[in-house]
Amino acid sequence: MAQAGSVRPGGRTARTRAAVFDATLDELASRGWDQVSVETIAARARVHKTTVYRRWGGKAQLVAKALEAAAESRIQVPDGGDIDQDLRALAHAVLAILISRDGAATVRALVAGAQGSPEVGRVVRRFWATRLAQVGPIVERAVSRGQLPQGTDPDDLMRYLAAPLFHRLLVTAEPLTQATTDQAAAALAAARAGVFARPREAPSPEAPARDPRGTWST
Repeated sequence: MAQAGSVRPGGRTARTRAAVFDATLDELASRGWDQVSVETIAARARVHKTTVYRRWGGKAQLVAKALEAAAESRIQVPDGGDIDQDLRALAHAVLAILISRDGAATVRALVAGAQGSPEVGRVVRRFWATRLAQVGPIVERAVSRGQLPQGTDPDDLMRYLAAPLFHRLLVTAEPLTQATTDQAAAALAAARAGVFARPREAPSPEAPARDPRGTWST
């Protein structure tokens, strides 16, 4: 049995998926979470609401899938061989979304909704967890090339990369410019200094020691 939201590429199914996802983001940007429903999304996409329910379940699942699809299509994970260039490219991609027609409004709607709705909070956390997992390889490759210290936490670095952009959007309401991406990429200096390196955990005194032959000793 196919999971909710699973589709085959191409043809009518792909067109329906694109129409529903676009309608979902348009609804969020124009109405906000509380005013959006599967019915309003279906009406905007010009598909029957039973189609939406059958493929994606409820509103929360649909919004999560639409956000993930938008991020995957708009943010390509760079792999240029240099962590400085890769992080700058990633910051520029995030900036492009936040200054797009629906990007800023969608982010504001989700953040506002998450303040009073555990359901919205789960959608937001799921989205960020997915994105962090997708961009994590940038940091892992840089560590393997010796460009970042061993143990650098990809999640922490990516959070600090995005922080200046979202701070301007959500807190200070300052314009988002290309110069902002340079400030975001400055997180690389902290990463190189080991700020985001995970501390090594000391072995538990109760745990048995392991000898070089791979057997446990007490």
